[in-house]
Amino acid sequence: MSGLVQAQAKAARTVGSAARASGGQDLAVLVAVEFTQRLRRLTAAAKLARDAAALGTDESRPASGGSGDLDFEAGLAEFEELARSAGATIAATLVQRRARPDPATLVGHGKLEEIEGVVASTGANVVLFDHDLSPSQLRNLEAALPCRVIDRTQLILDIFARHARTREGQLQVELAQLEYQLPRLAGRGKAMSQLGGGIGTRGPGETQLETDRRKINLRIDHVKEQLEAVRRIRRQQRQRREAVPMPVVALVGYTNAGKSTLFNALGGTHPGVGVLESSRMFATLDPKLKQLQLPSRRKVLLSDTVGFIRNLPHTLVTSFRATLEEVERAEVLLHVRDASSSMVDEQKQQVEKVLGELDVQGKPVIEVLNKIDLLPPEERARMEAGCELRGHGAAVQVAVSGLAKVGLDELLAAIDAALIADPLVEASFRVPQSEGAALAALEAGAIVSGRRFDGNLVYLTATGPASLLGRYGKFRERAVSEVLEA
Repeated sequence: MSGLVQAQAKAARTVGSAARASGGQDLAVLVAVEFTQRLRRLTAAAKLARDAAALGTDESRPASGGSGDLDFEAGLAEFEELARSAGATIAATLVQRRARPDPATLVGHGKLEEIEGVVASTGANVVLFDHDLSPSQLRNLEAALPCRVIDRTQLILDIFARHARTREGQLQVELAQLEYQLPRLAGRGKAMSQLGGGIGTRGPGETQLETDRRKINLRIDHVKEQLEAVRRIRRQQRQRREAVPMPVVALVGYTNAGKSTLFNALGGTHPGVGVLESSRMFATLDPKLKQLQLPSRRKVLLSDTVGFIRNLPHTLVTSFRATLEEVERAEVLLHVRDASSSMVDEQKQQVEKVLGELDVQGKPVIEVLNKIDLLPPEERARMEAGCELRGHGAAVQVAVSGLAKVGLDELLAAIDAALIADPLVEASFRVPQSEGAALAALEAGAIVSGRRFDGNLVYLTATGPASLLGRYGKFRERAVSEVLEA
């Protein structure tokens, strides 16, 4: 082992002793692999893209994620946070750079021996790979190492299992875990052979491998049936909601971008409505809805959803369809971005990739640059000024801090402007005072101005949703303007 690894191992032995003394936390060795051949291709492509876009980009803001080393270091820090979110204590972190993956073990033979030595010296009981392992690679690594081996997908699934609270969330995690396990089952040897056609080949029936596969397939079918029942209940709830139409605004974004903090900050938090705010990844799995009143007095349903991440396992996107239905049916998406992250642009690309899989890229999107309270004053001022100067055709951006409750009024106004299905209109009404229900509805759902009384009639001007004002068309005096907000 190198001197650096020996120093890591020595420090980790102390960490391992403390971890075992304090409780049952896993002691983990992290392994990250960077493939230089792929990195060279990506770096060349990124350079061409930057050169091509140089004339049309705003150079006042430094580009993030432009360096391969920065990308790798930020990705490694994210993987370490994933390990901590899963409840692991990190004993050591090993990095290998190689041209291409080893088809048998992902890492080279020498690195595998080094990992084995670090595991032995630290007493680690699990090795976490920041990469997806094929079934054969996983079997080979488990045969070579004296502890459990877990790849990136399995680690994320474990975090989801820790945080799932509702029955729906638990079912979705279980489905993803079963679909992950199915191709990774290994046989039990010749003693469990299939029935044969000759002397000495008549085994006990199906192999243990086939038995396990059959059981998993049966369980997958059962879980899918239960999830379909959940979807039916959701459809019924949605139909009841749609009886009194109310637009849905969905928060989407990278994990730990501050969606739950922003959800609680918008409109205030009421008992039983707030969601858990945590710096741990994937703290929110189960969708939460709450009613929100906009400056125009229109009401919308705000939905908090599960966060996305780099290389999000496809099985999770499939399994969490029931949860992500609110995203599919939303009228406006709030793409919450961590403005303080060095990987803010790469995280945006990863979120847009998942939104593309959900086929919701055509929806109006407001980019919410969150956590501006963590930025240096000059960069924060530049970002806020940039959001104010967005021109026609550019994506709507709003700079906010959910924690410090900064910029929330501007965000609510942007949501108001983005709701095009039920636009704001202004109209004048002449309502008899005996029509108290109509007057109350206009007061509650629209902004009323210019009120005057003449005998038993009330003359007023109201600015509100077209659906609301149209409901009282018989009292309408004249249209003052057409659509104010598109």
